[in-house]
Amino acid sequence: MSGKAYQVLKRPVITEKTTAAKDALNQLSFEVDRRANKIEIKQAVEKIFKVDVLEVRTSTVKGRMKRVGRHMTKTSDWKKAVVKIKPGQSVEFFEGV
Repeated sequence: MSGKAYQVLKRPVITEKTTAAKDALNQLSFEVDRRANKIEIKQAVEKIFKVDVLEVRTSTVKGRMKRVGRHMTKTSDWKKAVVKIKPGQSVEFFEGV
């Protein structure tokens, strides 16, 4: 499972909005594998960060059009997971951001 946990979570999503959600609601945001389900995401976060997960919400983010020179290309679609952790717990990785 340890190898699979790192394949499920790709990277943290760190923006002003997600930082505010972390402080106010104890929620963390991640880019996850598009085939991962909520149970796999919950298990991966609990295993990697040693926290208790209360809720997982997922959404598919559509890619956007970008200009590359005189051509328009589309960025890839990706899946985002918002994970709510138990009050009083925190993830050291996200502190100080």
